[in-house]
Amino acid sequence: MKIDFAKLQYQYQLYKEEIDQAIHSVLDRSNYIMGDEVRALESNLQSFTGAKHAITCSSGTDALLLAMMALDIQPNDEIITTPFTFIATAETIAFLKAKPVFVDIDEKTYNLDPTKVEAKITSKTKAIMPVSLYGQPADVKAIQAIADKHDLKVIVDGAQSFGATFNGQTDSTLGDISTTSFFPAKPLGCFGDGGAVFTNSDTLAQKIKSLRVHGQSQRYHHQYIGMGGRMDTIQCAVVDVKLKYYKKDLALRQEVATQYHEKLKMKNEKLVLPFVIEGATSAWAQYSIRVQNRDAVQAKLKEQGIPTAVHYPMPLHLQECFAYLGHKQGDFPIAEDISNEIMSLPMNPYLTEDEIGYIVSKFGNNR
Repeated sequence: MKIDFAKLQYQYQLYKEEIDQAIHSVLDRSNYIMGDEVRALESNLQSFTGAKHAITCSSGTDALLLAMMALDIQPNDEIITTPFTFIATAETIAFLKAKPVFVDIDEKTYNLDPTKVEAKITSKTKAIMPVSLYGQPADVKAIQAIADKHDLKVIVDGAQSFGATFNGQTDSTLGDISTTSFFPAKPLGCFGDGGAVFTNSDTLAQKIKSLRVHGQSQRYHHQYIGMGGRMDTIQCAVVDVKLKYYKKDLALRQEVATQYHEKLKMKNEKLVLPFVIEGATSAWAQYSIRVQNRDAVQAKLKEQGIPTAVHYPMPLHLQECFAYLGHKQGDFPIAEDISNEIMSLPMNPYLTEDEIGYIVSKFGNNR
């Protein structure tokens, strides 16, 4: 059996007629930038999430930049975040010449540990940026309480978690600003790059809309230094079609995760399975387990036609580009330990019970 990690082609074939029609509608009108489909998607994203404002943009990375620019993050400001995430989280902070201040992660959820945040707050701290890793929101209630106490902003990096919830709220309504990514492999993906910024603040929303079109307040009148951060009309058309089926896809992802969990916990007591905190739901961008001898396990699975991935093999504080921060091995031991053991199994809404059973069968029974 050969397993498809994400089944993107399978999904396209499911919705092919509608997606093709939506794309050709844009082509027929040739309104490729800020066309009607952009506004339609933003309206539907607002309805889906409950956020007052949804502003599409060119990528999940640019969504983070727009969020920080809207909050007027300046050089030498500090933003507290996690060292265990995709580089865009901290990269965008550094890009604005601000300083990423890392805090170690929770050993069960792999998200930012709120109990370690307050010790890192200084007079230069302006915001906290938790990541909803693998699809699960961080403990935003605890993080928001700390932010409120110290008059800080909260930016939720929800690139992997669109549609997840925390205490009944969607991930997109948490914090002062929440962001997401529509990269093709994300739970809700387009056919290229795309993203969105969410906020309940009218003031921030208006500024973000201006910033994504070079800071324009009106055509050729520029109130801010901005960027070319628009999401293409065609990509918005694609996502808008897929959004109609997204609740079903989320439910299917949960079914896949449940099957994995039930089957794997009976197979191998040395595996550490994903943990979702009480009151939260995950979008299951990844189904990531911890294993010993990861390279050997991956090689064995590859021989059996089972692809795997590592998200992420090196924490950010040890990356060469962040050497200037002066961190060393051992500074964030939980993130370092997890990065040596974490491994993602195929995860998509369309994995069959037979496929899941086949994947699980390749793990030894050590009970």
